Amino acid sequence: MELLVASAIGILTSGGGYLVLRLRTFPVILGISLLTYAVNVFLFASGRLTTGAPPILRDGVTTYSDPLPQALVLTAIVISFGMTAVVVMIGLGAFLGSDDDHVDDQPDSENDQPEGTP
Repeated sequence: MELLVASAIGILTSGGGYLVLRLRTFPVILGISLLTYAVNVFLFASGRLTTGAPPILRDGVTTYSDPLPQALVLTAIVISFGMTAVVVMIGLGAFLGSDDDHVDDQPDSENDQPEGTP
C-alpha cells in the first residue's frame, strides 16, 4: 500500500511540475491543482496508513489513526479551492484584457519592443 501511495504522490508531483512549466494559463492552473493534490495525499499519508483504526485511543486499542493530518488535509483542500478560484479569475482577466493566455511576457512583434533594445 505504501508503494502505491508513494507512486501516486510521485506521479501527481511530476505531472503538476510539467504542467506548471507550460506557457498557457489553463495548464498552469491544472498543474497547481495536481501539486496541491500531491501535497494533500502526502499529508494524509503522513498520519500512517491504517484501516479501521479509531482516531481516539480507548482501552484495549493498540493502533489508532492520527486525526491531525486529516484536519490539515481538510484545511488544505479549502485553501487550495480558494486559491484556484483566485488564479482562474486572474487568468480570465488577463485573457480578456489581451486576447491571449500566454503566461510569459514576451512581445509578439518588433514594434512592441521596449525602448533601447535592438
